[in-house]
Amino acid sequence: MIEGIYSALDSVFGSMLMQHPMGVVTISGIILGAFFTLLNYFLVDQSKMKKLQEMNKEFQKELKEAQAKKDEKKMRKLQQKQMEMLKLQNEVMKDSMLKPMLFTLPIFWIFFGWMRRWLTEVAIIKVPFKFFLLDWIHGMYHSALPADELGFFGWYFLTSMIVSSVLRKLLDMA
Repeated sequence: MIEGIYSALDSVFGSMLMQHPMGVVTISGIILGAFFTLLNYFLVDQSKMKKLQEMNKEFQKELKEAQAKKDEKKMRKLQQKQMEMLKLQNEVMKDSMLKPMLFTLPIFWIFFGWMRRWLTEVAIIKVPFKFFLLDWIHGMYHSALPADELGFFGWYFLTSMIVSSVLRKLLDMA
């Protein structure tokens, strides 16, 4: 089945990928980054996430005040509150991770499996200097590319992260 999907992707995008790998990876990063962010926006209860963030901020403020005043009674009370907040955080995190992941993980696996067939160890971007973060990105997927080149995974990662960050800001996501 997966070979059929890869064949369909090859027939549609294969020639374009060989001629313009950077363009295809950039467009893929934009489309998938936006898709995953929008999916997260619609599947996760944003008001619950914002409420949790506000509660966390308030808790941190109260904790700092209690620590500054060395108020043991208040600190014990805050420890109880912290346990309740951890339960709520776990519930919200489960909802925010599980629902979107059910949709995004198969798409991610298919896309990267297909791209890896075409662009393993192919430099998409050449930077005019060696950059330690590129070594770190290469280490994530065991690439032999030097620290002044970036492969498809690194370029996709940067592109989709930028798109996702901008879109999250525009949507006022928690």
